[in-house]
Amino acid sequence: MALQSMTGFARSEGALGEARWTWELRSVNGKSLDIRMRLPQGFERYETEIRRACSAAFKRGNIQVSLAASGVSADVEPVLNERVLASVIAISQDIQNRFDADPPRLDGLLNIRNLIEFRDSEVDPEMLRAYDADCLEGLSQAVNSLAEMRETEGAALRAVLEGHVAAIEDVVRLVERDPSRTPEAIRQRLAEQVRQLVEAAPALDQSRLAMEAALLAAKADLREEIDRLHAHVAAARELLASGVPVGRRLDFLAQEFNRETNTICSKSNATSVTTAGLELKVLVDQFREQIQNLE
Repeated sequence: MALQSMTGFARSEGALGEARWTWELRSVNGKSLDIRMRLPQGFERYETEIRRACSAAFKRGNIQVSLAASGVSADVEPVLNERVLASVIAISQDIQNRFDADPPRLDGLLNIRNLIEFRDSEVDPEMLRAYDADCLEGLSQAVNSLAEMRETEGAALRAVLEGHVAAIEDVVRLVERDPSRTPEAIRQRLAEQVRQLVEAAPALDQSRLAMEAALLAAKADLREEIDRLHAHVAAARELLASGVPVGRRLDFLAQEFNRETNTICSKSNATSVTTAGLELKVLVDQFREQIQNLE
């Protein structure tokens, strides 16, 4: 299964005799799979099949499924209510006999409630079954087309994300090779910081001084953060190459990228490392923004 974007559009249409159908599927970003349907009256029977088809093809995204249908619904036809008509005629004759009244006019009869009823004409069951099969085949075509479009966009998105990961790795290597991280540079910086600490607090006892020196040494060391960033880069590439829905896991990984980058910026004692850290933050933000559209 290829990576999918969560955005896409698909349309399919067809006809069976005079009956026609048109499916339209739209997909946008979503935290989970949310399927919403707009179906003509009487087509609620398709809901189960729509959910089954979409759930089999997609894992995440807000999907709007619309159906337009014509020529298959039962026609409405007027039907004369013979019982009501017989009752009205009997009553009108009785009134005429009693009061020498005029017979009822046609327009008056048509205004009598329930004299004319409107009922759905019967639909051929065989024709309806054939239409349903044809229409649901069109749904399958639309779902497949939407999946293909999402996969096409997913492939393009994968290339963009791989570019972001490569750029992040390049900046991490810049931090790793920065002159401020050489053992000699770190020793000199620690010696200067310890000297300043002793001058600021000459009465500081040796145990406290050793503790403060250890804290300074820990702050000067970026090895753990760099190693974790390299591990995150490898994990991101593995996820992108897996071919399964990885949007949620990549989003979590982006948070870890950001955490290590913030630590590097806070521990930095060199302008070049701080600059690289800020560049990393921009790249991680771009990476995370693109992930929001990945299934």
